Amino acid sequence: MLTARQHKALLQVAREAVEAAAKNMPYAPTSEDPALQKPGAAFVTLRKRGQLRGCIGTVEAKEPLLQNVANMARAAAREDFRFEPIHLTELPDLEIQISILTPPSRVADVADIEVGVHGLIIQQGGQRGLLLPQVPVEWGWDRDEFLDQTCVKAGLPPGAWRRGADIYAFAAEVFGEED
Repeated sequence: MLTARQHKALLQVAREAVEAAAKNMPYAPTSEDPALQKPGAAFVTLRKRGQLRGCIGTVEAKEPLLQNVANMARAAAREDFRFEPIHLTELPDLEIQISILTPPSRVADVADIEVGVHGLIIQQGGQRGLLLPQVPVEWGWDRDEFLDQTCVKAGLPPGAWRRGADIYAFAAEVFGEED
């Protein structure tokens, strides 16, 4: 768990990275905090007036958390294929949310999945989908719908989780500017 001060620092890094991305400028975050220098996996979610505007992240902790958050914020602003890149005029209306992920572990029994606690990764063949823990809560899904929708995100038919798809769960520390 990170402190409120670390949350604030990461949110500032994400905001600065999104602004730099909108200006098509480089951005290199800095911090002396050792906790933010440790490898970390994160997703950055951008919303504009409550509507999703971009969301990109990593599952594996391969770089310092501070750098990962900056990179994912930039990617959410410029590279989420579902949306046009963020424009400077949108910056005042953007809300940023960060999800720091625990390493995923294989699910042996779907009854162990807790909606609102676990995020899911479902994969089969070369297809893979991920939904963060807050998604089923926002949509009012139960466990089965959460599993089905993660299959859909992977490009698989709903119910593929019942027919041999691999299921992984992870937890996330989720915080945002509105907190």
